[in-house]
Amino acid sequence: MAVSDQISSADAMALEDKYGAHNYHPLPVVLNRGEGVYVWDVEGKKYYDFLSAYSAVNQGHCHPRIVDALTAQARTLTLTSRAFYNDMLGKFEKYVAETFKFDKVLPMNTGAEAVETAIKICRKWGYEKKGIREGDALIVVCEKNFHGRTTTIISFSSDPVAKKNFGPFTGGFVQIPYDDTAALEKVLQQHKNVAGFLVEPIQGEAGVYVPSDDYLAKAKALCEAHNVLFIADEIQTGIARSGKLLASCGNCNCAERHCSGDPEVKPDILILGKALSGGAYPVSAVLANEDIMEVIHPGTHGSTFGGNPVAAAVGIAALDVIREEKLAANAFRLGELFRKEMKAFASGSSVVSEVRGKGLLNAIVINDSPDSSTAWEICIDMKENGLLAKPTHGNIIRFAPPLVMTEEQLKECISIISASLRKFEEILAH
Repeated sequence: MAVSDQISSADAMALEDKYGAHNYHPLPVVLNRGEGVYVWDVEGKKYYDFLSAYSAVNQGHCHPRIVDALTAQARTLTLTSRAFYNDMLGKFEKYVAETFKFDKVLPMNTGAEAVETAIKICRKWGYEKKGIREGDALIVVCEKNFHGRTTTIISFSSDPVAKKNFGPFTGGFVQIPYDDTAALEKVLQQHKNVAGFLVEPIQGEAGVYVPSDDYLAKAKALCEAHNVLFIADEIQTGIARSGKLLASCGNCNCAERHCSGDPEVKPDILILGKALSGGAYPVSAVLANEDIMEVIHPGTHGSTFGGNPVAAAVGIAALDVIREEKLAANAFRLGELFRKEMKAFASGSSVVSEVRGKGLLNAIVINDSPDSSTAWEICIDMKENGLLAKPTHGNIIRFAPPLVMTEEQLKECISIISASLRKFEEILAH
């Protein structure tokens, strides 16, 4: 079968259903082209993308600068493994380290790999630097977290669907409520063998839960007081999505500048992925300063593809686009507008019970049971009207468009969303 062979949406979905594992429940739309904030299905219908591949496409679909970097490097050298040096990796590591103000970078491919890497670094640091007895290190995590789907990561998930029939599970994790520094303090006081605290600055997959303004700063201070590493998973929230380069910037006023935020809430270990590649190629990274990263030696961790030349070239271009096009500032400004308009709609709505978010990572809570199909049906209606979004956890719809969106485009999208919601107000009223 030639790649260029035309295929209908129905045929494409039937092929996936027959030959693919059923590990996803996609919206019934088959895409074959993307540019900027738009995607097109195989029949040629155009849509606004309001998911951005779970925030991997912050720079917009097929950004020419990123695509050019990928194709140019792919024609020159794609993979050496880390058995040899390549001429791109050092440039990438320097750029990433200086951008986010860390000493060292450990490059990987996927977000889950980066989280696994951070866990390994944290545990090794706990044994070699903090003096925890080997095998006893604990890492504190939050309820409703989403850090990936490897066996270790799902071991500390609170999502029963993610865990059912996948045990036995990996130990060494303590779960506490999100946005609860009292719970964190209690655990740190009770357990002297805690090596790290792993947290999402905003819980995206859980439904875009934004914590209290002082949560991250207080959590970091508690970690410092107890000699515990503060680990920020910014795979979805980082790279300008929240209106700042990093969501863990806390309240620093840096929407208009390219910075790593308030040093009071600077993570000890930072995990990046998704938009680090602009959606063009799997790129992830773990960042830490020398006193932490020095526990990693040859043979202790690696990846055949991690740090390959194509990933390095793509990562550099992806960060260039974020900086040069001022996408953090755009996300901040448009996010304020989106929430203002949607909250105004929700104030008189029987369908929407809550609007929340930061930057261009937002969600609306549908006033129905998480077990209902209402949110899904609203997303189907929005699809018919030219906008693609998807529910998470039943009755929550996440909205995360590419950060290259303009104000005019956003206003058109708000009109589409509002029209679909009004339609369901009429339906539910009867």
